[in-house]
Amino acid sequence: MTTSPFPPAKFQSFEEKSDPSQVAPRLAALRKAMKAAGVDYFLVPRADAHRGESVPASEARLAYVTGFTGSAGLALVGLKDAHLFIDSRYTLQAPAQTDTALVDVHEVTSLAIDAKPYVKKDTVVAYDPWLHTPGEVRDLTEKLKGHAKVVAHDNLVDSVWSDRPAPPAGAIEILGHNRAGQTAEDKIEQLQQTLGADGADAVVFTLPESICWLFNIRGRDVPNTPFVLGFAVVPQKGKPTLFLDPAKVTPELETALDGVAKIEAAKKLTKALEKLGKNARAVLVDPASAPIAIAETLTGAGAKLIEKRDPVLLPKSRKNEAELAGMREAHRLDGVALAKFLSWFDKEAPKGELTEIGIVTALEAFRREEESCVDASFDTISGAGPNGAIVHYRVSTKTDRKLNAGEIMLVDSGAQYLSGTTDITRTLATGEATAEQKDRYTRVLKGMIAISMARFPKGTSGAQIDVLARQFLWADGVTYNHGTGHGVGAYLGVHEGPIGIAPRYPLPLEVGNVISNEPGFYKAGEYGIRIENLVVVKEAEGFAGYLEFETLTLAPIDVRLIDKGLLTEAELGWLNAFHKRVWDEIGPKVSGDVKAWLEGATAAI
Repeated sequence: MTTSPFPPAKFQSFEEKSDPSQVAPRLAALRKAMKAAGVDYFLVPRADAHRGESVPASEARLAYVTGFTGSAGLALVGLKDAHLFIDSRYTLQAPAQTDTALVDVHEVTSLAIDAKPYVKKDTVVAYDPWLHTPGEVRDLTEKLKGHAKVVAHDNLVDSVWSDRPAPPAGAIEILGHNRAGQTAEDKIEQLQQTLGADGADAVVFTLPESICWLFNIRGRDVPNTPFVLGFAVVPQKGKPTLFLDPAKVTPELETALDGVAKIEAAKKLTKALEKLGKNARAVLVDPASAPIAIAETLTGAGAKLIEKRDPVLLPKSRKNEAELAGMREAHRLDGVALAKFLSWFDKEAPKGELTEIGIVTALEAFRREEESCVDASFDTISGAGPNGAIVHYRVSTKTDRKLNAGEIMLVDSGAQYLSGTTDITRTLATGEATAEQKDRYTRVLKGMIAISMARFPKGTSGAQIDVLARQFLWADGVTYNHGTGHGVGAYLGVHEGPIGIAPRYPLPLEVGNVISNEPGFYKAGEYGIRIENLVVVKEAEGFAGYLEFETLTLAPIDVRLIDKGLLTEAELGWLNAFHKRVWDEIGPKVSGDVKAWLEGATAAI
C-alpha cells in the first residue's frame, strides 16, 4: 500500500468562511490606500497568479475584502461604491456572505465585464498585473477607452491586509515511474521538440497542474488538489528552471531534480524573464492564464511574445497506461468506500435523523479508512430535498438541513488518492418517489447511459456529443444549465482542461482523456437529480478509426428511482452489466452487511 508523505488533511470545514461585518472596515482601509495612491477604482479578482480553482489563504483577496468565498468572482471597488460580479452558481451565496448595504452583487454570464457603467468618467482604474492576463487587461482597456484610464499598480489589498496568512510552504513529493508512467526528462524532451516547431526559444509556465505534471511533482499548497505553486521556464535547448519558494526546497528535492532542472527562488523569475528579453528570445506564454506582468516584463526587455495555449495541457489530458492504472485503482478504492457509505445511508436515511453535514462526515470517514486517501477532490455537495436543486450548493453550519424521510438526496463528492482522482454523484431515494421524480431521474440516467455507450469517429469533440446526454430531457421540454462533463486529472485537478463534454469544448476527444459524465435535472425549491460516473476515452473494439468510453466509477446507481418502462433493452442491458461489474470488482473487497447490501444494490433488474 502506498502511504502519503504528508500529514493528514482536514477534508472539509463547515464553518462560515466569511463575516459580513468585516466588509465595512476592510473597504474603508482599502479606500484610504486607494486615495493615497491616486486611484479611483481597484480591481480585486478571485484569481491568484496561478489561476487555480483553489487559492491558498494568503491569496484569497476577494474573500478578504468582500467576504465572498466562491471559486469565481471579481470586485470593482470605488472610493464611494463597490461591485461584486459573480456567476449563476453563487446567486444565493454571494449576497449571504457580503454586506449588501455596501457591496452591490451582480450576476453575470462572463467575468469579462463591461465596467463602463460602474466607472465615472475621467477616473483611474488600477489592477495588480500579477492577477490579470493580457487578454483581460486589453478587454478592460478597450471597454473604458476614452472614459477612464487603466493602470497597473502594486496590490493595494496587500498593503492593508495586516493579518495576511503566510504563503504555503509544504513538502513536495516526487512521483515514481510506476505512478507517472513517463520520466520528467522524456516529457521535457518532447516539449522542447514542440517548442522548436512553434518557433519558440522558451516557454513560461504559470499553471501549477502543468508544472506538476511536467516535472512529476505534487504538493499541498492549496486545498483539494495536490499542487505545488511556482513558475517554470523551459528553454528549447538546455535545462529548465523551476522557480519555487525556498522554504519548499529540500535536499531530497534537489537530489531528485538533479540533472532534470535547476531550482531558483521565485523572486528571481523577473530577472530570468528580463534576461530572455535582452537576448531577444521568442518566448511562448499562454494568454489565457499567464499574468500580464510576465508578458510585459518579457516584451519590455526585448523578447518576442508567442501567445499560444499552454503546450502541456493536451499531452497531460492524454493519460498514459501507468496513470490510467492508478485511476482505476483509485476508483476501486473509492468503490469500497462508497459501498460502505451507501449501505450506511440506506440504513439510516429512513429514520429521518440525518443532516447534510452528517452525511458528508460519514462519507469522509469511510474514505479515510484507506490510508492512501489524502484529501477530498472538492468540497462535497450534500443537498437534501430542495438544496439538491442548488447545483453548486455548499453546506455550512448555518445552512445545514435535516434530510426528511421520503426526500431525494443528492451527493456529489470526490477524493484524492495517491493513485488517482475521483468524482462521483449519486441521487438517492429515502422513500417512495413521485411519478415526476422517477420520470426525470430516468431521463437523466438515459442521458448518462447514452454517453457511456457512445461510439464516435476520431476527431469528434465533446461539444458534438453533448446532445446525446440532453436529448431525453429536451424531448420533454426541460434541460440542465451546466456542462455534461469536464476533464479530470490523474492525481491532479478534478476539473482539468482543455477537453470535456459541453458546447464550450471544441477540441477532439483523444485516447486517454478522463472525463466526467454527469447530466442532471433541477426543480428549484423541490429537488435535484444528477448521476455522475467518470469515463476514459479508448479505441473502439472492432471499429477501426472509432473511439468509445470505458467507465471508471464503481458504485451502484439507485434503481429505486427508475421508471423501468422508459428504458430500452439496450439501456437496461448496460445498467445490468455495469452493476455486475461493480459487484465483481467491489464485492470481494467488502464483507458482512455491506456485502449483503451491495449484492442487492447491484442485482439485475
